[in-house]
Amino acid sequence: MPPAYALAWAGMTELPACALPTPPLDPAAPRPLHYAPPQDWSRVLLTLAWDGSAYGGWQSQPNAPSVQDTLWDALGQLGLEAARPVAAGRTDAGVHALNMPAHVDLHAPRIPPERLALALARQLPRTVAVLHAQPAPQGFHARFSCTQRRYLYQILNAPARHPLEEGRSLWVRSELDIAAMNAAASHLTGLHDFAAFATKEDRQTVRELQRLHVSTSPLPYGQRVTLEVVGESFLRHMVRGLVGTLLAVGQGRLEPGAVAGILASADRRQAGVNVAADGLYFAGASYAGFPGLELTPPRQQELHSSVL
Repeated sequence: MPPAYALAWAGMTELPACALPTPPLDPAAPRPLHYAPPQDWSRVLLTLAWDGSAYGGWQSQPNAPSVQDTLWDALGQLGLEAARPVAAGRTDAGVHALNMPAHVDLHAPRIPPERLALALARQLPRTVAVLHAQPAPQGFHARFSCTQRRYLYQILNAPARHPLEEGRSLWVRSELDIAAMNAAASHLTGLHDFAAFATKEDRQTVRELQRLHVSTSPLPYGQRVTLEVVGESFLRHMVRGLVGTLLAVGQGRLEPGAVAGILASADRRQAGVNVAADGLYFAGASYAGFPGLELTPPRQQELHSSVL
């Protein structure tokens, strides 16, 4: 990798990684604008969606295809000198994305940002799409500037499985107590140590869970149960562990109040199982330091809201 690529991949030139400020816990607090592409490169902000069933996750890896490398290859096929793209979140294998912000640094690009999404549509596989492309605001970094991430977990609650739901949701046949699930969720929101819900985590385990809510919507063949999980950042498999624990409450295998004790225990063995990845969706991100930033065109936002 040439030196310029290495700088672009790091995503900044003004501060070394060790000098990055500690992000404040307040999600509304703006981030310092320290991030910039290398000299003579330009940064483009992309909004992506993908079907995660074919990928080992966003992050490049040696033993499985990744969304990051798929996008990078497509940029190369267009004849663009591009650094490796950076996304707001690094999803696990099988996890889908409805609305993932990412940035890519380009050297002397011959395709303007407003035409890049259409150009990439001809190169990307059907499992990945760039919904929107625009010049990134000055100082923007898709990962380090992000102040909030939103996930959805989809459950098909129905007497029988449905073939069109395969790989898109978790089938649960038994009736679920939604009120109990939301009662349990109330013990988990706020600033806590979430070690009991993390898998093989070597980072510090205190996180702020800003929203955890369970809702339902009717389907012709049952009901959709959606769990919304919102926070600035998450531990490894934390979202899937939270969903597995709330699912145990909904099925009557765990009392809502017991969740507080599980949280306090910091013992992963006491929490619910990690549910399957194929019901999980990265649904959006926010950037408090960039007010007015629109990650998708207005019409796309309307359609996205109507689907969810």
